[in-house]
Amino acid sequence: MRNLVHLHQTAELAERVLLPGDPGRALRMAQELLATPKMLNHNRGLWGYTGTAPDGLPLSIQSTGMGGPSAAIVASELIELGARRLLRVGTCGGLLPSLELGQLLVVAAAIADDGASQALGGHAPLTRVTPPGRITDSLDIDGGPQATVVSTDLFYDAEDRIPRWVDAGASAVEMETAALFTLARLRGVEAGSLLLVSNNLAGAPGYIDAESLHAAELRLGERAIAALSR
Repeated sequence: MRNLVHLHQTAELAERVLLPGDPGRALRMAQELLATPKMLNHNRGLWGYTGTAPDGLPLSIQSTGMGGPSAAIVASELIELGARRLLRVGTCGGLLPSLELGQLLVVAAAIADDGASQALGGHAPLTRVTPPGRITDSLDIDGGPQATVVSTDLFYDAEDRIPRWVDAGASAVEMETAALFTLARLRGVEAGSLLLVSNNLAGAPGYIDAESLHAAELRLGERAIAALSR
């Protein structure tokens, strides 16, 4: 095992891990969805927890921070520690007017417009990266739309890229999924991504309100855990 720099393990790590970007979302999910959660990591503000899921088995929830590089670092160290099923649970911005705030999207593919996935996988820009393993099949059992998303390094000042993202088939934009899928395939583990729409770049400006966001987070976590329990 390589020397781990970023995750300082303080509790047992489960084989299956939910990966929110936001440390606050990791905390809320652990409090609401796990029995007797214990802190797995607090180094660098990347809060993580392990507890017992509703199916009676251990589950870890580990924040990744923002962007592909941070997500790849965290996922890489989790894999070194024994994680084998990684499921991103995060937010995305809609690119189609039909997407509603709070809607959940099962990611069938991520278009690589980020540096991390291209560096890890040798992808050309706008390559479609698919999820390795069967987590996505388990997510599909509960119904709802599948989506192709685009992963980018830019949160701001990316408006001029939106037309080419839509032309490439993306219905939403986020920052971590392509890197996660690429790394997981490289390391021989399973990965998936389940996202909630927090704003819509093709609709009225503004974000989902905090109360609705937290309710959607709970639905997001419940559906993700159900998929990992199958």
